Amino acid sequence: MKQETLIPKIGVVTDIRIDTPDVKTFRVVGLDGKKVFEHMPGQCAMLSIPGVGEGMFSITSSPTNTEFMEFSIKKCGCLTSWLHMMEVGQQVTIRGPYGNAFPVTTDFQGKDLLFIAGGIGLAPLRSVINYCRDKKDEFGSLHIIYGSRSKDDLVDYQEILDEWMTDDNVRVDLTIDREQEGWDGHVGFIPNFVKELKPDLNRTVLICGPPIMIKFTLDGLKELGFSEEQVYTTMELRMKCGIGKCGRCNIGDKYVCKDGPVFRFDALSELPNEY
Repeated sequence: MKQETLIPKIGVVTDIRIDTPDVKTFRVVGLDGKKVFEHMPGQCAMLSIPGVGEGMFSITSSPTNTEFMEFSIKKCGCLTSWLHMMEVGQQVTIRGPYGNAFPVTTDFQGKDLLFIAGGIGLAPLRSVINYCRDKKDEFGSLHIIYGSRSKDDLVDYQEILDEWMTDDNVRVDLTIDREQEGWDGHVGFIPNFVKELKPDLNRTVLICGPPIMIKFTLDGLKELGFSEEQVYTTMELRMKCGIGKCGRCNIGDKYVCKDGPVFRFDALSELPNEY
C-alpha cells in the first residue's frame, strides 16, 4: 500500500448530472484542474465531506479519460444525502485508488465480453465498458444487458442511447421490471432476460447489481452452459477502510478491499456463504 493513497487530496466538483430520481453523477478534478490520480477499471476511491463522513465509491469514468474522474452515487444514507446536496464548485476530499481492477490488461485481452448490470450496478461496469470501447483493438465485441426497476431508473441512459447503441462493436439489450407508459422495450427481470437472449457461451462475463439479481443471474448462466471461471463481479459495497485494517469486509480468508473488490466466481464459491 503506497502511503499517498491514505492522504486525502482536495477535489472540486465541476459538473453534476442527474441520472435518475436518486442517482447523480459527479465530475471531480483536483485544485489544479487536473485528474486527482490515475486508476484502472474497477478500482474505487474514498470520498469525504469533512464533519459528515466518508464512503467508498466506484470510479465510474474510464482511465482513458485524462481530464477528470466521475462517480455515480445513489442517495441512500447520511453521506450520500449530503453529497446529493452539493453544488458545482464545492470541494470534497478524495483518496485512492483502492482495490484491484478488472483484468483488462491480462485475462480480458482479445476476448468478447458480456456485461450484465442491474440498477446502479451499471456504474462500476461503465468504467470497463468505456475503457474497452476506447481500446477496441485489444478486445472483441461487447454485449451489454442492463435492467432497472423502470425507465426512469436506468443510469447513464442518454450515454447508452447516444454512444453505446451507436457503436458498431457494442450490442445493448435493455429491460425494465414492469410495464411503463412510453416504454416499448423488453419488460421482465434480468435473470430471465439473460436466459431468453442466450448470449454466446464464449464470452467472458462481468456482473454487477443487487445480490439477489447476481445470484439468480449466475444460476441462469450456469444453466446456459457458462462456467464460474468465465464470470467476474465486483463487491465494492462491502469495502470500508480500503486497506485491510478494520476487518469489516472479511469473508473467510479474504479481505474484499485487499483481495478484491473484483473477484472471479470460482474464487468466491470457495468462501463461506456470507456475501
